[in-house]
Amino acid sequence: MPTTSGAEKVRQSIWLILATAPGERRMRPDFGCGIHDLVFQANTTALHGVVAQRVRDALVTWEPRIDVLDVTVEAPPDAANVLLIRIAYRIRATNTAHNLVYPFFLSEGTGV
Repeated sequence: MPTTSGAEKVRQSIWLILATAPGERRMRPDFGCGIHDLVFQANTTALHGVVAQRVRDALVTWEPRIDVLDVTVEAPPDAANVLLIRIAYRIRATNTAHNLVYPFFLSEGTGV
């Protein structure tokens, strides 16, 4: 059975944090990222700022193995209902920089 490397485990943890809405886990009701409350909001630059801050806060709180270097949010011109959340981070144990792009869909039923 193949195992994942340390960097891959961190990437999976970040993905899990972003994909989990607070209250979703019974024994850890605070765990997750508060972006899910924003799913029906209008795609504006103000929303991009709120999403970036919520992502940063969640990662600082729930993933102690990383330093969050940058979080940016953009909407592709051809898909106004999608936000691309770009996260740059450094793994503390190895001092290696990584990045991840997390797609967030603004309206229900429009995913891939």
